[in-house]
Amino acid sequence: MSTDRLIVANTLQQLAAFLEFRGENQFRVRAFSNAAKAVMGLPGSVAQALADGSLAATRGIGPATVTIVTELLETGHSTYLEQLKQEIPAGLLDMLAVPGLGATRIKLIHDRLRIATLPELEAAARDGRLASLPGFGPRTAEKVLKGLAFSRNTRAFRLSHHAVPEAEVLRSAVERLPGVTRAMVAGEVRRRCEVVSELAFVAESARTATEIRASLAELPGLGELSGAAELVSFRSAAGLPATVRVAAAEHFGTALVQATGSAPHLEQLAAHAKRQGYLLTPRALERAGRLVPAPDEAAFYQALALQEIPPELREGYDEIARAASGSLPRLLEPADLLGFLHCHTTYSDGTLSVEELALACRDAGFAYVGITDHSKSAAYAGGMSVDKLRQQWAEIAEVGGRVGGIRILKGIESDILVDGALDYDDPILAGFDFVIGSIHGRLALGEAEMTARVLRALDSPYLTILGHPTGRRLLSRNPYPLDLEQVFARAAANGVAIEINGDPHRLDLDWRHVRRARELGVLLAIGADAHGRSGIPNLGFGVTMARKAGLERRDVLNTRSAEDFLAFARARRG
Repeated sequence: MSTDRLIVANTLQQLAAFLEFRGENQFRVRAFSNAAKAVMGLPGSVAQALADGSLAATRGIGPATVTIVTELLETGHSTYLEQLKQEIPAGLLDMLAVPGLGATRIKLIHDRLRIATLPELEAAARDGRLASLPGFGPRTAEKVLKGLAFSRNTRAFRLSHHAVPEAEVLRSAVERLPGVTRAMVAGEVRRRCEVVSELAFVAESARTATEIRASLAELPGLGELSGAAELVSFRSAAGLPATVRVAAAEHFGTALVQATGSAPHLEQLAAHAKRQGYLLTPRALERAGRLVPAPDEAAFYQALALQEIPPELREGYDEIARAASGSLPRLLEPADLLGFLHCHTTYSDGTLSVEELALACRDAGFAYVGITDHSKSAAYAGGMSVDKLRQQWAEIAEVGGRVGGIRILKGIESDILVDGALDYDDPILAGFDFVIGSIHGRLALGEAEMTARVLRALDSPYLTILGHPTGRRLLSRNPYPLDLEQVFARAAANGVAIEINGDPHRLDLDWRHVRRARELGVLLAIGADAHGRSGIPNLGFGVTMARKAGLERRDVLNTRSAEDFLAFARARRG
């Protein structure tokens, strides 16, 4: 996905929330919200769509939006958004981070109780005032208290797909500073961590860090600037800690390596350098008291007799040893995925028809798409009755016979019930090409009960893939308790794949657990959990997590052809 789409859509969504805070009419609020969705559905970059006129012609994009987008792309900020931020108490913006509170509820709280800060909100939730509001009640107040506690623990983080555009905006600003010849994003963003606590950059310049700091101080919104030696620290306009490491051209590669790796990785790297007769210092790579030039990372790794380590792997596991022995994995690439899995249509809670989804996946380069709408137990998401299923199967057959270039598979995201059963009878399950089984309800079970529930589901001969296996939602909901060792062992024994869910709010299974799953012989599947066109890039987030776990093409089910994928699904049915 192009970075500018994320930046523009995020800005438009913020505008919608702030206008709702102000009590603007719902038409204007929905207009910006719909514009954000329209931007995410663009086939290419926003800049290109603006230049060729297709942005203005896109449904849901009006002249006011085009003006905002133009300013955003040209200057990196929106004057209108900054104006709205000045008009709205900062505490109300903080409330947006509390799970379960949207702009509508926050406005009601502010209007009725005159609450404008998180401590005031917590006090109202405890003393009964929040529960007395229309549509709230004691249970909502209790949820708000839990949400506040969770928010306190997660406020210092950004989801990866939010941090990436924020980092790109800052990188571009750093690169435009006087005397800077290039700038690159480093740190957690470059390692593609699922959540980000700080932003890191490397700037190539002959200027000193003190001079770079003075230039940064002139940028709007940055705060808490400090600097010493070659490092400048500050706080971004959005509140994240950030650093810029300043490096001369001949040592840029060394600086980028050091600004990218995790602390354990850098400790291992320094130890390896010492064994090779080098000293790794914050300034440069040294040998016998002399600085060793490394203008890029390739030169740095070559000097230390290491394979070049992909940024995603620089976490301090076994990557240094494997790079020294020349045995790093050939990591999965997005182009390796042939099948687009885990997606929803208008038959349940998706926004695209069967044909629209198939064409979108074909245009994205996939050979087959496995449609998996919600099953009958998911009434909240338009779960499908048996009659509705048969209607969809007929439509899949009709569209598949008419649309070329992509194969459409009949799948389902079947709810795993509390007793571990899938929520259709066996004759119906036998009619699907494949089945994803997921837990969507009764998440408060204890570890023993939840593990038994999942193990029974894994014993079903119709289950092909275990979907979002721990139920986590990053920065909003913890995983449910589960004995993953038992789950991985049973999945491997039964030939059931486990999903890496690419929804950037989930990224479940956690990449650290993916490493263990692969060790135990589990095959992984990457699913998008897409509910519309904007969800198609989710598969790329899933690939990123697979790369962090060190997965290769052979480790992932949907790198196989449609026939081989179907053979895998059929193998358990006997």
